[in-house]
Amino acid sequence: QVQLVESGGGLVQPGGSLRLSCAASGSGFSFYIMGWYRQAPGNQRELVATISSGLITNYADSVKGRFTISRDNAKNTVYLQMNSLKPEDTAVYYCNGRRIVYNNNYWGQGTQVTVSS
Repeated sequence: QVQLVESGGGLVQPGGSLRLSCAASGSGFSFYIMGWYRQAPGNQRELVATISSGLITNYADSVKGRFTISRDNAKNTVYLQMNSLKPEDTAVYYCNGRRIVYNNNYWGQGTQVTVSS
């Protein structure tokens, strides 16, 4: 069993930056595909970015060039650096960990990001 705990959300002005962190407990973190998803009120949860065990990254078109996902396997932590934030980035951001071979799929509790002046 893996538990994911997000931190780093908050209120930021348009154009500002935030860094989200997701700390994982349990074993096998380095084998997991880690990702960030977000859900705005009235919308479905959507992919923001993923990073594989081999450090291959994937981004939603809406965040390319502004957000960067990274991981530190020694700390069992995945990060999302968010720059040039826009009001439309406002959402609850969720951390996800998947290990397909074992059909494992875990979610964190979410952290609120609000971009507003």
